[in-house]
Amino acid sequence: MRSIRIRRGLPRGAADRRCRKWPRARWMAAAGIGVAAAAALTLALVGGGEPAVRRALTSDEANRLAVARFRNYEAEGRAVTITVPGAAGGLVVTGSVDYRAKRGYGVVRGTGRDASGDGLIEWTAATVRFHPLADAPATAPASPPATGWYDRPLRTAGNTLDSSLAIALGLGSDRPDNAQLLPQNGAAWVGSGQARGRRTDVMTGPDARGKAGTADSVRYWVGEDGTMYRVQADVASEPRPVVIEFDTQKYVPVRPAPKATPTR
Repeated sequence: MRSIRIRRGLPRGAADRRCRKWPRARWMAAAGIGVAAAAALTLALVGGGEPAVRRALTSDEANRLAVARFRNYEAEGRAVTITVPGAAGGLVVTGSVDYRAKRGYGVVRGTGRDASGDGLIEWTAATVRFHPLADAPATAPASPPATGWYDRPLRTAGNTLDSSLAIALGLGSDRPDNAQLLPQNGAAWVGSGQARGRRTDVMTGPDARGKAGTADSVRYWVGEDGTMYRVQADVASEPRPVVIEFDTQKYVPVRPAPKATPTR
């Protein structure tokens, strides 16, 4: 497979924007657990621990890892379930990510806590928008509600939820990575297993940009054709990882939410 160089890492944040205040919700405080910037987040195996076998990537494995993010872009979008840990109870975002428009949309629900912060959520690399719902549905409606949205800038540090959303958004690229450079930057094969009923290889790396030595904590579950089925991320100050599962439900194209509700 011919190697093609690409941009790497998570999308960069846009210029700062003024944000409107969101309704009070307990998960907003819980999600503010200190974390590293999204680009410096690390990925780890389900259940933790190191595998018994570790070896260099074969040429085929390097090529499959190199096209994994491009496969997401090529598909236009993927259905995702993002499980976000938190000391006061976690959050689960069930929705879709459009890797061409670079926008996500879904339902956010609290786990191990009350439903005061449940609702619809939409995000880009710069903004998070929230629509509170007393009885949030299992899946988001195809057409976002016309009113009731509140927005704020997406925080690249200091917020576990935002970092999780940024990771999910960054798992798509409009071109493959350079397969030859991946092993040089720390990518390796560390195991195999099942994800979403598919056989996958679990691979590390590469090093996060400007973070030498971080590749060993990076894990992707990649199928035989380079399709990404799972990503898992450890975040600073949080012992449990963020888990991103793909194809957990039917993909629904992401439509931009209407203008946010003015602050009163």
